[in-house]
Amino acid sequence: MPEVHDQETFIRQLTEHQTRIYAYIFSLLGNHDRAADVLQETNIVLLRKYAEVQPGERFLYWAFSVGKFQVLAHLRDRKRDRLLLDPELIEMVSKEVELAAVTLPEQQQALRGCLTKLSKINQELVRRRYFADESIDAIASAMDRSQSAVKVALLRVRRHLQECITATMTAKGWTDVDA
Repeated sequence: MPEVHDQETFIRQLTEHQTRIYAYIFSLLGNHDRAADVLQETNIVLLRKYAEVQPGERFLYWAFSVGKFQVLAHLRDRKRDRLLLDPELIEMVSKEVELAAVTLPEQQQALRGCLTKLSKINQELVRRRYFADESIDAIASAMDRSQSAVKVALLRVRRHLQECITATMTAKGWTDVDA
């Protein structure tokens, strides 16, 4: 359970992590409407149980745990619906999703640092494609390159950034962080 001392602290933490909790639930259900419904149920359970929380626990892990049980309850209640995932698959996927969601701020911080290490040309490629949302064709025209050359360059930049992010997170011990 999370570290919560009073209702105001709890509400602040719940509000701060609402997007991550929703994303976690959505990743397990794959349906926005169902995820929104399960998020509401999760919030109700979290609110009911906040007074039972022991100081020193990690809020986001606790919220994910409650969310996972709410997803499983949702699946149990709707077991006739063939489009829903199997509860065993939910268990397998949930750990990976939890870690990814919890470490997102650290990944973003590492990415910012890694972006500054790119060459100016590669920074420009990333800016155009991912920040300005330009098409490959537009980037190729603007940079006087072929579409294939732009695609290959972006692939290499993405690989380099992933390696840099992984190395940064490992060096800083961010692979299993407190929420």
